[in-house]
Amino acid sequence: MGLTSALNVSLNGLSLNETAIDVIGNNVANAGTTGFKASKVLFSTQLANTLSAGSAPRKESTAANARTLNGGTNPRQIGLGAAVTSIQADFSQGGVTATTSPSDLAIQGDGFFVVDETGNGNSLLYTRNGNFRLDSENFLVNAQGMRVMGYAADEDFNLVTTTLSNLQVDLGAAPDTRATTAIKMAGALSPSGEVATRGTLLTSSAILDSSTGVAATNATLLTNVRLNGDLVTPVFAGTDVIEFSPSKGGRTMETKTFKVTSGATPAVRTLGEYMAFMDQSMGIDNITYTGANVEPDGVNPGITLNASGQMLIKGNRGVNNDIEIPVGAIKKQGGGTVSLAYTKSTVANGESTTTSFTIYDSKGTPLTVRMTAWRDGQTSAESSYRFTLESADQRPDEALGIQQNKDIFVGSGTLRFDTSGKLINTDAQTFTMLRYGVAANEALVFAADFTGIAGITSSGSNLNLQSQNGTPPGVLTSFVIDDQGRVNGAYDNGIIRVLGQLVLSRFSNPNGLLAVGGDNFRKGLSSGEPQNKTPGAEGAGTLRAGALELSNTDIGKNLVDLIVASTNYRGNARVISSVNDLVNELLALGR
Repeated sequence: MGLTSALNVSLNGLSLNETAIDVIGNNVANAGTTGFKASKVLFSTQLANTLSAGSAPRKESTAANARTLNGGTNPRQIGLGAAVTSIQADFSQGGVTATTSPSDLAIQGDGFFVVDETGNGNSLLYTRNGNFRLDSENFLVNAQGMRVMGYAADEDFNLVTTTLSNLQVDLGAAPDTRATTAIKMAGALSPSGEVATRGTLLTSSAILDSSTGVAATNATLLTNVRLNGDLVTPVFAGTDVIEFSPSKGGRTMETKTFKVTSGATPAVRTLGEYMAFMDQSMGIDNITYTGANVEPDGVNPGITLNASGQMLIKGNRGVNNDIEIPVGAIKKQGGGTVSLAYTKSTVANGESTTTSFTIYDSKGTPLTVRMTAWRDGQTSAESSYRFTLESADQRPDEALGIQQNKDIFVGSGTLRFDTSGKLINTDAQTFTMLRYGVAANEALVFAADFTGIAGITSSGSNLNLQSQNGTPPGVLTSFVIDDQGRVNGAYDNGIIRVLGQLVLSRFSNPNGLLAVGGDNFRKGLSSGEPQNKTPGAEGAGTLRAGALELSNTDIGKNLVDLIVASTNYRGNARVISSVNDLVNELLALGR
C-alpha cells in the first residue's frame, strides 16, 4: 500500500500545482483587464489513515502525587496529500487611471456596479468595470451592451429610490421645459422705517354725461363723456383705441390698450368699464381699510367717481406705489390725446421696496413678476409688511369680458415679523397667474416661500428672488457624473438637472459571487443578498468620472508564485519517478 499511496499523493500534488499555475496564469493574463480582481489558491491537508491515536503517560498508581513511569506515545497518521480549499478573489482596490470619456467610471472603495443582463431587470449582474457608454437609444451600457442600473428621475427630476431602473441620458431630445411651481424670496425689510398710512390720490377733471347734462356715472357711454363746461366736444370717439402708460414708483408701466367700441355688433363701452381698465392696468390692490387704519381722505385704493363726476384714482401705500398719469400717458392710436387731466393731491408714503424677477409658464415662456412690499403696521409684539405681486404678462380668460390681458394684479399678502426679525407666518402662500389665450392657455399656480426674508436690516429694505423651479425650453447637450453617482444633465438654456443616480451593490461575502465572464459576477449561494447603496453612503465607495479602475494583479508576486508552483510540480514529479524506480526493484526480485 505504501508505494501506491505515494504515487496517488504525488499525482494529487501535480493536479494541485496545475490548478495553482492555472490561477496564476489567469491573473497574469488579466493584468491589463479593467476592474479585474486577482485570485489565489488555498490548499488544505488530506488524511488517509490513522495507524495509532497514541497513548497517555503511564503512572505507577492513581494517587495525585503518583510517579510517572513513561511519557506516552504520539499519534501515527499517514497523510494523503492536499486538496483545494478555495480559489479566493482579492477584492482590494486597483489603481485608477484617467480617460477621456465622461461616461467612464471608477469605484474608489467597496461595491459593484449593477448591470441588467436581459434588459427587463430580471437578471442582474455585478461588475467593477466602469467602461460605460451610451447606446443608440441613449441608455448607459457596458462593453457587452448591458444597461447600467440605478435610480431614475421622474418627470419633475426627483429621484425614484424605490426601484432600480435602466439609466438613460436622452441627449438631443425634444426641448424640455418646466413651469414654475415654487419660488423662494430673500432679502430684509426694515422694522424702523416709516409706517405707510396713505396712498396716492389723483383727481380728474369733472366729467359730464352729454345725454343727461349732469355728472357722469359708471353707466355713461364713453362716446357721451364730456368735460365740465363743454357738452359739445366728445372726449372719446367710437373708433378710438386708447393707449395707457401710467407710472408707478418712478417707473413707466407697460402700455395697455382699450377699444372704445368692440364686438361683432359695435357696442360702446361705458365709463365704468374704462375705469376698470385703468385700475387693472395699474395693478391696484383694491383693499378696504377700516377702523383706525382708514385712509386720511377716506378713499380706499381703486378708481371711483364722486358726486361731481370726478374720477378718483387711489393707489396703494408705500413710496414705491406712488402713481402718476403724466401728460401723454393716455393717448389715442394714430394720434391725438385724451383731454382728461389728473391732479395729484396726496402722495403715497411709507417704507417700501420693490423687485422684479422671471418665472416660466408650461411652455417655457418667461414671465416678469414684480413684488412690492410696504411697511403697514407696528405693535409692541410684531411689525408687518403688506405686499403685492403684479405682472404685465398675465392673461385672464376671455370669458371674463373685454378686460382680458389688462389685469396685471396677481395677488397680495402680509408678512409678519416678531421683535427679533423672524417671520411669524412661515407657511408658503399660493398665487395663480392666468395664462389664457396664449400657448400655455392655462393658469400658472405657484407657491411662494418667504422664509428667506428677514424682518431686520441696517441698510434699508430690499427684496430678491432666491430661487424658482421653472425653466425655459432647453435641449440636453451633455452630462457629467459626480462622485455620488448623480447623472447631471446640462441643457443649452443653462439649466442643470439630475437625470438619475447610479447605485453600488455591496455583499457580505463578495468571494461568494460567481464569475460569469465579461468582468461580471452573479449573486452566489454564499455571497449574501446585494445591498444597494448610493455612492459614498453607508460604506459604499465613491465614483470618479472620466477614469477606470485597473487590474489589481501584482505581476511580481505572481511570477514568484509561479516559480514556487513550478518547483512544487517538479518535486511531485520527482517523487513519482522515485516510486517508479522502487517498483522496478520489486519486480526485479521476481526474476
